[in-house]
Amino acid sequence: MLAHVDPADPDHGPRTAKPGTERMCVVTRQVRPVDELIRFVVAPDGAAVPDLKRKLPGRGLWVTATHGAVADAAKRGLFSRGFKKNVKAAPSLADDTERLLARGVVEALAMAAKASLVVAGFGKVEDALDRHQAVALLHASDGAEDGIRKLDAKLMAANRQIPDDRDKMTSIPVISALTSAELDLALGRSNVIHAAVLAGPAGKTFLSRSQILVRYRMANDGGTDGKTAPDKTTANSQTRPARHRAP
Repeated sequence: MLAHVDPADPDHGPRTAKPGTERMCVVTRQVRPVDELIRFVVAPDGAAVPDLKRKLPGRGLWVTATHGAVADAAKRGLFSRGFKKNVKAAPSLADDTERLLARGVVEALAMAAKASLVVAGFGKVEDALDRHQAVALLHASDGAEDGIRKLDAKLMAANRQIPDDRDKMTSIPVISALTSAELDLALGRSNVIHAAVLAGPAGKTFLSRSQILVRYRMANDGGTDGKTAPDKTTANSQTRPARHRAP
């Protein structure tokens, strides 16, 4: 007789976490693609740690990639239950995971900048929008509303000028997931409030990591559903898609 295997049991190592793979969240008990989950492993000191790149050795448990789900897993002792041994889960685990996700976004933006795929400053961003070169518009979460409003309007105006042979339904996200200090760190300059990401592989990596961070902060999973809800407090984790419009 075959032994029953709980699909929420730990995986057998990072090689089982290939793109397209599905795993069960230990909190919601829902099966999701691994791109919507965070893998956790047990560190040598016995603590649960996030494996954001899915490369750390050892068996891993999976949690829906939202702040609420990670906090719930730590609070309910689900890491010890899932790994079937005593695993320490710090009360700050959800916040610590968010900081690591934000650091990953900063690092990805820095790599895009090194590849000359980022322009910063109001004038250069305006020019990139006018030339339809931007694939994402960035605002510092603590930036002044006036500049944000002007560039958002510029984006909409640029969209209306797109020639008929261009795809007018392509979304250009407006991302305000990083503070000015974090943008400064990524771009190696001071007082960065606005930036634009240009097309290229490094830009795609930044967008992918940004989307994960935004979903982590904004998902109204309630422990279960993983849906997104409007951010009612700050623009700190906001992505506002802007549709291309027909002239």
